[in-house]
Amino acid sequence: MNWDDTADTPAAERLVGASADREDQAVEAALRPKDLGEFIGQEKVREQLDLVLRAARARGATADHVLLSGAPGLGKTTLSMIIAAEMNAPIRITSGPAIQHAGDLAAILSSLQEGEVLFLDEIHRMSRPAEEMLYMAMEDFRVDVIVGKGPGATAIPLELPPFTLVGATTRAGLLPPPLRDRFGFTAHMEFYEPAELERVIHRSASLLDVEIDADGAAEIAGRSRGTPRIANRLLRRVRDYAQVKADGRITREIASAALAVYEVDARGLDRLDRAVLQALLKLFGGGPVGLSTLAVAVGEERETVEEVAEPFLVREGLLARTPRGRVATPAAWAHLGLTPPRSQAAGNGQGDLFGA
Repeated sequence: MNWDDTADTPAAERLVGASADREDQAVEAALRPKDLGEFIGQEKVREQLDLVLRAARARGATADHVLLSGAPGLGKTTLSMIIAAEMNAPIRITSGPAIQHAGDLAAILSSLQEGEVLFLDEIHRMSRPAEEMLYMAMEDFRVDVIVGKGPGATAIPLELPPFTLVGATTRAGLLPPPLRDRFGFTAHMEFYEPAELERVIHRSASLLDVEIDADGAAEIAGRSRGTPRIANRLLRRVRDYAQVKADGRITREIASAALAVYEVDARGLDRLDRAVLQALLKLFGGGPVGLSTLAVAVGEERETVEEVAEPFLVREGLLARTPRGRVATPAAWAHLGLTPPRSQAAGNGQGDLFGA
């Protein structure tokens, strides 16, 4: 059960969206692992982080600053809480969008205790003045507070107790190099394999007092898009179905029937994903077609199609982005049970796929 931050995006309204809604936050608080030993998946990250934390404890020092990157729902917030627990330190949680002025950051930093962990979610969305203040705070444990305005303004140095900053981002490329370089440990969170998600589901089912067999867990895991947060959300919806329509026990048949009700298919595609593929295949012959045209065809905003639906479709190899527009792959035709045009079936569409 590894989850992370919330985000005000259309994805938050989808059953297979990786952002956390209020229900997710309430459940996650009870299901989060408390230490690295309980944390499932991300083997390399866990091993490396364990070494960093053990060494810091042996020295009696605060841990190095940590940067965690990766898609929503993979465990960045959970790992930040584990870092604080492993270091036996309190944790302060805030986010980049909440820090719009340098003064906002100065107020937080000046109230930190020695050794405290500051978790800064969506760190790439922090304002530039606050970002520049953070450079000095991370490196020298000091900030300069500006008092007054204009020529009479005075910079008063403020010493900070040693602390550990844990930054989380879904867009690591947007972080300026000076900020990235000040993190002593950086890790990228990968999507989970189905077998790992099955372990997540079994653990969550145990904590939620839900009876589930191996086949039921495998069915849910296969539709979870490689994301623990989605796996746990689907588990709760399948649990509801099992309690109302069956005897409460989750089997493969129950899981499949429940997720059919919620329009999540065998590959984890939902209504929006299938609408995009169906429009691309049926209306435009597999493409290429422009993003705006595709968005109009499915009745969604351009940003919704581009930021919510497309990333998973591209990752699954069902859709390709090319200079000429969006193009369906042979896997998309096969998934929807449709026959591609003769030119694509003969392989003549390869030039479109690679923009040639």
